[in-house]
Amino acid sequence: MFIGKDIEISRRAFLRRSGQLAILGGASSYALGLAGMAEAAAFSSAGGYKALVCVFLYGGNDHANTLIPFDDTNYGRYLNIRGRAADGGIALAQSSLANTLLPTPQGQTLTDDMTLALAPTMPRLAQRYREGTMAPLLNVGPLVVPLTKAQYESDNNSRYPRPAKLFSHNDQQSTWQSSQPEGSITGWGGRMGDLALSGNTNAMFTAINASGNAVFLAGEDAVPYQISNGGAVTIRGLNQRVYNSAAVRDALNSLLTVHHGHMLQADHAQTLARSITYGDFVNSALAGATISTDFGSGNGLAGQLRTVAQMISARSALQVNRQVFFVSIGGFDHHDGLIGSHEALLGQVDFAMDAFYREMVAQGVSDQVTTFTASDFGRTLASNGDGSDHGWGSHHFILGGAVNGGRFYGRAPVIAVDGPDDVGQGRLLPTTSVDEYSATLAKWFGVSSSELPSISPNIGQFAAPDLGFMQAAV
Repeated sequence: MFIGKDIEISRRAFLRRSGQLAILGGASSYALGLAGMAEAAAFSSAGGYKALVCVFLYGGNDHANTLIPFDDTNYGRYLNIRGRAADGGIALAQSSLANTLLPTPQGQTLTDDMTLALAPTMPRLAQRYREGTMAPLLNVGPLVVPLTKAQYESDNNSRYPRPAKLFSHNDQQSTWQSSQPEGSITGWGGRMGDLALSGNTNAMFTAINASGNAVFLAGEDAVPYQISNGGAVTIRGLNQRVYNSAAVRDALNSLLTVHHGHMLQADHAQTLARSITYGDFVNSALAGATISTDFGSGNGLAGQLRTVAQMISARSALQVNRQVFFVSIGGFDHHDGLIGSHEALLGQVDFAMDAFYREMVAQGVSDQVTTFTASDFGRTLASNGDGSDHGWGSHHFILGGAVNGGRFYGRAPVIAVDGPDDVGQGRLLPTTSVDEYSATLAKWFGVSSSELPSISPNIGQFAAPDLGFMQAAV
């Protein structure tokens, strides 16, 4: 269904890549042939279905109370900085962490012989770590180039550039999702979607947003398809007579989808047109999807991930080979009231991600679907009273059957204010870049090495385009 339109989208994606090669001076027939073969190899013959699912924690997750030092020495430093919760501080009790301890594997030693535990409300992800399907990525954040603390403090932004508008919610959300502050028009999920279009018969279902607008899934050609927990968003009035008149219905349809010269009007009309065209098809496909896992109720993130699971179950009906999804949960801006509310949110994340993973196992695609977290930024290690303030680097998690789990990636930061990893109040200077994070995921997804700079524009500045937390693509 809709094959003609989708072939045209794929053709334009190929022509766009050819044009980029021409600008670079490589527009010989040989170069264009390589470009075509690279895209075909990456997404048409890469061993079946694959999907990436971004779980975005809006507000800036407090990483220091998500992954907590457990050994006596480093826990003592953490407690001294954050203060005991019973005394009005924000440090979690060491005794509450025993069940979520993440054993450091043999042969790996973390900074200052540190051991780490997840928040006590995250026992499911702790178990996935022990099973080898979850990996923490330590102190990751946006970077333009690798930076030492001395370089950051040199105030020489031309020689040692840093991301624009650090510590700003909207700008850092955009920077995490797109490599640019607010105003960016493409995200790295959407840029992967651009390359994946040609591998999907129905290219419209390449990028799926179950959470509302986000730049992460916007590509130059890939347009995110929005879906709700109830299925495709449809306009009921267009499926029946309006005021008992087919003519009024047709006029309404025309008004909603007419082409406009203004960019925002045109985008709105395009979105409506896609909803009208594809809604019934999507809902029909979802009606045939089988979900065997209990996602519970009252957990919005779990509801979104259940919808994603339905879309994946319906992948044959939707005729897709590669998909990128976006889901989210808000409420992480804990300038105050951190204790209690933060653990509750992490408990929702823990339940939702684990339920989704169990459903992927039930569907037999757990090694073909990878879920990963992201957030605006980390937060200060220093307390501002009963909360923490905006930071930079943070810790994140990757979950799936193709994850080289059960070990840590990146470098654990020193637990200290004014320490070697701190740019103020315990704000972490990232030691791993979002570009390295995205490039590692993109490589597993099937993006060729030559295309990685189109996904992760700063990757050439870093030594590790593959951090190793994913199994080799097959």
